[in-house]
Amino acid sequence: MVKTICKKVYDTENSEIVKKFVSGSFGDPTGYEETLYVTKDGYYFVYENGGEESIHPEENIKRIAKTAVKEWVENH
Repeated sequence: MVKTICKKVYDTENSEIVKKFVSGSFGDPTGYEETLYVTKDGYYFVYENGGEESIHPEENIKRIAKTAVKEWVENH
């Protein structure tokens, strides 16, 4: 997935996975995944996707500040 936020392109195909969190199992309508990525330029973002009844019913990318990465990793 590719998304532009504040003129910066975030691309899951061209970024490195730092950590992946999965809740539920494949096909679970309440299940979801959150994947933390880092770009080649050192920017972090979270890819979100899930079942139709989950907290992430649609694919999305959200940027995350470097100062918040440690907390995100510890909580996932």
